Amino acid sequence: MLLNIWKKIEKSPTIILIPVFILLLLGLFSLLSITTLQSQAPPNAFSKQLFFLIPSFIMLFVMSVLSKRLIHKYIYVFYVLVVFAVLLPFFGDKVSGTYRWINFGLPFDIQPSEIAKWIIVLVLARYLSDHNLQMTHFSSNLFPLLIALIPTIIVLNQPDLGTAFVMMSSVLPMLYWIGARPFHLFMIVAPLLSILLAFNVSVFYFWAFFLAIVIFLSKPKLIYGLGLYFGNIFLGLIFPLVWNSLRPYQQNRVLIYINPEIDPLGAGYHIIQSKTALGSGGLFGKGWGQGTQTHLKFLPVQESDFIVSAIGEELGFIFLLLMILLFFFFIYKILRLAINASDRFSGLILIGLASIFMAHIFINSAMASGLMPVKGLPLPFISYGGSFLVSSFMMIGMILNFGRDDGY
Repeated sequence: MLLNIWKKIEKSPTIILIPVFILLLLGLFSLLSITTLQSQAPPNAFSKQLFFLIPSFIMLFVMSVLSKRLIHKYIYVFYVLVVFAVLLPFFGDKVSGTYRWINFGLPFDIQPSEIAKWIIVLVLARYLSDHNLQMTHFSSNLFPLLIALIPTIIVLNQPDLGTAFVMMSSVLPMLYWIGARPFHLFMIVAPLLSILLAFNVSVFYFWAFFLAIVIFLSKPKLIYGLGLYFGNIFLGLIFPLVWNSLRPYQQNRVLIYINPEIDPLGAGYHIIQSKTALGSGGLFGKGWGQGTQTHLKFLPVQESDFIVSAIGEELGFIFLLLMILLFFFFIYKILRLAINASDRFSGLILIGLASIFMAHIFINSAMASGLMPVKGLPLPFISYGGSFLVSSFMMIGMILNFGRDDGY
């Protein structure tokens, strides 16, 4: 009997709630350690996170029962509203040097870009599912890219590079899911790679060779192939010259724009303390509430950006491995729901939402371990953050909704 019940649960979208609530408890457990043992009086990160669970659970329920037809019908309207919403912070005051939040006179601020992440997914899902596109043509990828780029460019100028990256993270997986050629998707990201890899001569030589092989094997028309290849090579050659022509203060402005968290002393303080915390935890950690990097406040932004490091120091690598496995199970189940979706619209939404969660998990973990610059992206269900927590549970509600095999 229990086996039959488990089989029913295992096939149901509600299976994703198991890893979600375990991860949520882990996050609350860590926030309690950070705030209580540091004698932070309420309202603190822990008490605020508990408060934000109320609207989070409400929105989880609302999004799980909201009519799919209603979402499909009015999503373009919501897209326009969200574009205006991400513009609103520019008319307010800067918060931590950026225009990310809107203050309505409430005890908390609202970050509209958190909603924009999944609104882009819904709009792309409707456009791609409604139009019988010939995805064999490169031009078919351009308008979906434009849909995502409009709010992304606005967010990029707040500036918020991490959120802008997440907003674009769903585009390529959704295009691939609908039938876009891998070569076309590769050529979309090739110019960016040509620019980034040009600063290392040896790597750029390898990139130029690899690019030539990819174009040759894909067999585009000769004029297109030559244009793509030499266009990317030109970008790679010209960008270092442009960069070196800038004065030091101009280069510094660009670097700060890309990574606002750059340490003014140039010591990479955030990353050093994060890696120290992770390394000192060992396999089994120092014990709950015993993290020196955490409780002596050497570890910065430990309740959100670097909560992985706080968990690693106190609970150890084994616990981090368990956390990673829970995230893997969570993403795997969403992808299975997408594969078994009853219609193209639902499948595209599930793929897009899975991509957003994967981007957050990868960037936050890579940032904490020093593999990426600090970007200020929270870890789903674990990091403190009101707007992000509510938005995450809204996405969970949509996964439950569109994961059901009942069409729309």
